Amino acid sequence: MEKMLQDIAAGLMKIRETRPLIHNITNMVVMNDTANILLHIGASPVMAHAREEVEEMVALSGALVLNIGTLTPELVESMIIAGKKANRLGVPVVLDPVGAGATSLRTRSSLRILNEINVTILRGNAAEIAVLAGLDATVKGVDAAGVTAGPGEISRLAAEKFGLTVAVTGQIDAVSDGRRTVLIENGHRMMGGLTGTGCMSTALTGAFAAVCPDPLTAAAGALISFGIAGEQAALRGPLPPGSYKVSLFDQVYDLSPDKIISGARVTVY
Repeated sequence: MEKMLQDIAAGLMKIRETRPLIHNITNMVVMNDTANILLHIGASPVMAHAREEVEEMVALSGALVLNIGTLTPELVESMIIAGKKANRLGVPVVLDPVGAGATSLRTRSSLRILNEINVTILRGNAAEIAVLAGLDATVKGVDAAGVTAGPGEISRLAAEKFGLTVAVTGQIDAVSDGRRTVLIENGHRMMGGLTGTGCMSTALTGAFAAVCPDPLTAAAGALISFGIAGEQAALRGPLPPGSYKVSLFDQVYDLSPDKIISGARVTVY
C-alpha cells in the first residue's frame, strides 16, 4: 500500500510537470466542470466530439475519456472512432457508462464500446457497473438505486468479466483489476449533492492514467485525490452546496503529495 501511495503522489507531480492533454468526449451537462477539474489538478483538457477530428486529437493526447452522460448515437460513433485510434497509439481509454441500466440505449452503447475498444479503466457507480457485469442492480436515471453486492465484489467481478481495471464510486469506492482490489474511504457526503462529481472523478482518472503505467494505481490515485479534496473542502465549515463546490475545486488545486500520503484511507487486498 505504501508503494502505491508513493506512486500516486509521484503521479500527481508528473501531471503538473508534464500537463498531459486529456481528450474528453463527454457529458455536456458538466463539461465546464470537468474541464476545470482537469485544469486544477494540472492537466490540459480538450473537449472534441466531432468524428471528423477525434482521431487527430487523440494522437496529441495522453488519455482519452469517454462519458455517455448526454448520449446520442452520433456521439457513440465518435467514441468508437476515437477509441480505436487510441488503441492503435497505445493511449489509455477511460469509459464512464453514465446511466447504463436505465435505458436499453445506454446499456447497449456501453457494451458496444467495451466490445469494440480496449478500454483501460471503466469508472461508474455501483449499479451501472453491476448491470454491465450481469449482476442484480437498479438504476434510476443516472443514479444507483440499488445493488445486491458490495463495491469491492462488483469491481472485481466486472474486472474479471471485461479484462480491465474497474473503479466503482459511492460511499466507499473500490478499484480492482481482478487480482488486486483497493477500498477507498476518502470523500465527503456533500460531494453527492453536486451534479457531475462522478464525471469529474472520471476526468481525473484520465489525468492519472496519462502518467501512471499501472491502471489500478491511476484509478485509485484519482479517487483518493478527489476524496481527500472533498474532505478538505468540508473543513472550511458548514457550507451550502454552491460554496462547497468552489471549495472543492480549490482543494483539488491545492493537493500535494504529502496530503495524499497522509490523508489516504485505503485497504488493499
